[in-house]
Amino acid sequence: MLFKDRHDAGRHLAMALTEYRHPPTPLILGLPRGGVPVAFEVAQALGGELDVFVVRKLGVPWHPEFAMGAIAGNGVCILHHELIAGLGVTQERLDTLIAHETRELHRREQAYRGQRPRPRIAGRRVIIVDDGLATGATMRAAVEALKEQAPGELIVAIPVAAADSLNEIEATVDRIICLHTPEDFMAVGQWYQRFSQTSDQEVLALLERTLPSH
Repeated sequence: MLFKDRHDAGRHLAMALTEYRHPPTPLILGLPRGGVPVAFEVAQALGGELDVFVVRKLGVPWHPEFAMGAIAGNGVCILHHELIAGLGVTQERLDTLIAHETRELHRREQAYRGQRPRPRIAGRRVIIVDDGLATGATMRAAVEALKEQAPGELIVAIPVAAADSLNEIEATVDRIICLHTPEDFMAVGQWYQRFSQTSDQEVLALLERTLPSH
């Protein structure tokens, strides 16, 4: 399965989520930035409320796209300790990276939300959406952070994932929906024809399209 782009992946994913069109209205949380176009299509199809949940990947210093951990806004920090030790990443370098990504996380939260309040999580059906799952670090951080806010039901929905990472996440949520778990998974981008980086402007534009008009 090869998706044209993130919007195409979102439309395919929405078809696997049609049972959630019915009340209660789900809260669809996209993981910025790449998960937001996917989540937008899901929210449009389900009539759900779209918002973002900011999580930052802790990339290997010399290979930033490869996650060795992730952080979420409420202090949750997920680390792949064996990987970090195996790569020889020092504590000092790790601390510097966490501090840098924490600043970027706060910047993005302010940029995407402004004065808009955070959505209510407690007791709600929450669907977390990303464009794919490689190591699973960012999704694990998101899940752990959201569970602290006591959602009524927590669902992860993704177009494509590495099987091992998918299994790790599956044990921590109420349900996981994934369209494709290829055996030869190397990176999320290989399953998209177009996988250019999503900009802050695109995230904001998609969020504004779903806000109630005044």
